[in-house]
Amino acid sequence: MKKGLNASQIKFIAIIAMTIDHVTWSLFPGTDPTWYVLALHIIGRLTAPIMWFFIAEGCHYTRDIRKYAGRLFIFAIISHFAYNFAFGIPFIPFSTGSVFNQTSVMWSLAWAVVAIAISRSETFPGLLKFPSLLMISLISFPSNWSSIAVMCPLALYNDRENKKRQAFDIVLWTFFYAVVYYFFLDKLYGVLQMFTFLTIPIIALYNGERGGRKPAKHVEETEVGQLVAAKPSPLVKWGFYIYYPAHLVAVGIIRLVLHGDVSLIFR
Repeated sequence: MKKGLNASQIKFIAIIAMTIDHVTWSLFPGTDPTWYVLALHIIGRLTAPIMWFFIAEGCHYTRDIRKYAGRLFIFAIISHFAYNFAFGIPFIPFSTGSVFNQTSVMWSLAWAVVAIAISRSETFPGLLKFPSLLMISLISFPSNWSSIAVMCPLALYNDRENKKRQAFDIVLWTFFYAVVYYFFLDKLYGVLQMFTFLTIPIIALYNGERGGRKPAKHVEETEVGQLVAAKPSPLVKWGFYIYYPAHLVAVGIIRLVLHGDVSLIFR
């Protein structure tokens, strides 16, 4: 086993950070300026860049990027209802009169896979690549983390061999999002977005291993003396897909019990 953190361990960090952030929203609706509430939201900033990073990794390692994208789109549809229920947002987009936070980040992440597929394709017409990426950015704009959750995974994919460039990608794209959030939504929460930089040292520890694999019945030794990796367990492969909407439903129930049918974001 290599030193550092494997994919499963880093994703677990993201899950914990995400849960803390979302539960904090349910307990303290709106942007509460109390220091410990802000600290909990800062912990939550670890989640998005880890998602972006592993979308890029997933696109690199997947055997079928179309199935990968399709799975994420199904996941995004399911998560739309869970996310909107959690935060008290109408299921019908734009019912609030806003174009922001109309669905979960999973909508953008699914489109990120499409964007990466188009970008790396040798058969997709070159003249259509930029207009297609622009259209994808517009389509994904209304989701949580907006089109940043498309463009940053794309940048991370293109810079896979350069950790410093990837760190710059995270800071740069988060900055764009923070500026938009600062001027159009919430100044304080816009500033908090920049704490995504705390994810950089965590991602730097990534050792390239998936982790959480089933023991193989038959293993062979490679030329470098390492054992051939077994397939990941179903829990590791599907755990996040199940946990993400499930925890949002729990957050929505907490919201209803504590505050009634109110929005945690549009206040």
